[in-house]
Order: sequence, then C-alpha cells, then structure tokens
Amino acid sequence: MMATLTVWRFPTASGADEALGTLKELQHQELIKVQDGAVITWPDGARKPRTRHLSDMTGMGAVGGAFWGFLLGMIFFVPILGAAMGAAGGALGGHLAHLGIDDDFIRQVREKVTPGTSALFVLSSDAVLDRVRSAFEGRHAELLETNLSADEEARLREAFTEGE
Repeated sequence: MMATLTVWRFPTASGADEALGTLKELQHQELIKVQDGAVITWPDGARKPRTRHLSDMTGMGAVGGAFWGFLLGMIFFVPILGAAMGAAGGALGGHLAHLGIDDDFIRQVREKVTPGTSALFVLSSDAVLDRVRSAFEGRHAELLETNLSADEEARLREAFTEGE
C-alpha cells in the first residue's frame, strides 16, 4: 500500500475547513482512505497559522499528533525562530527528507501557505486521483504533493506514532 501526503492550499483562510466536507464525502464513497491529516488556517493579520489534527476523521490517526507538530513546526515556525535554530532545523529537515519529505516540499508549502490562506494536509492511500482532483476543482485548491514509498511510510510511522 502506497501512502501519499497531499497538501491542498486554498486562497482563503476558511477554504480548508470548507473542503473537509468534500474529503469526508470522498472517504464515505471509498474514493480515498484518509489515514491521518491536519487543517491549517491562517487568518489575515495573524502572526502564525492555527493547526488542528483531523482525529475526528481518522480515529487515533496513522502517525499521530507528534508527526504533524514536527512537520508543521518545520514549515511554519522554524523560519520565525531565526538563525539560532539553523543547525537544529537542518538536522530536522534531514530527518524529514529521510522520511520522504524533502526541503523542496517544505519550501513550496512555506511559500504558498501564507496569511489569508489555509491548507489541508492529508496522509491517504487508495485514492482514485482523478475523482479526488475533480471533487476539489470548484474550490480553487492548489495541490502540492509528495509520495511516500511503503518503506518511507513505515519509517514515518515508526518515528512518529505516539507511544503508550
């Protein structure tokens, strides 16, 4: 089973929340299996985005809140911390690359998810991609994605699944 980490970027701060209904309907129709996810909303004027784990859609989640905190921290909060975090950020970025999430992916998301926008991060499998893409067409969503191999997914789960 191949997992895919997708990021859908929306041009409004409420777009990702509004798209959750579409994602839930796609899952109900068995056109996608949502393993885990997070919603990022960044209202105009806010210093940083608000993040929310999609535990209501995924139960406990495939990788857990630790993964999302780590990934979203790398994308949205490390640049704000400045040079003191540079070496640590580089090490963390290297760890994400080992898990199949590279610096280009992080940079692309960082550049595109800005104040006044929102994003839906979804770790999924078994997606009927043409049907999923068409379901999001009317929402002015921009798709950024990285594919994770089965081995990368296993390493990701091992690294981030929350313990007892």
